Amino acid sequence: MLQRSAMMHMGLLPDSEGHIHFNLGETRAAIDTLRMLQNRTKGNLDDKEKAMLNGVISELQLQFVNAPARQKELDEATARQETIRETFLDPRDAPSEVISDDEE
Repeated sequence: MLQRSAMMHMGLLPDSEGHIHFNLGETRAAIDTLRMLQNRTKGNLDDKEKAMLNGVISELQLQFVNAPARQKELDEATARQETIRETFLDPRDAPSEVISDDEE
């Protein structure tokens, strides 16, 4: 549950409505909770449980470092899509590119 929440808040999984969003504060809280559980259960987990918990925490920490770059890419893609949408909604006022020069 904590892993899924962290992944959703880093834009790796869509929420229940299919939207991608970023909330790195929530991600940090989930990772911190998992690390607290790791410390509190030290010596009480079998090798398989310990390996799984360590792997989940390591992967989330790695993805947390990469999350800002993913968020920037998503924001840029959203801006490009909005420009395209504006072009089709009102072509006269939308941004455009000059393809050929009429003066030639």
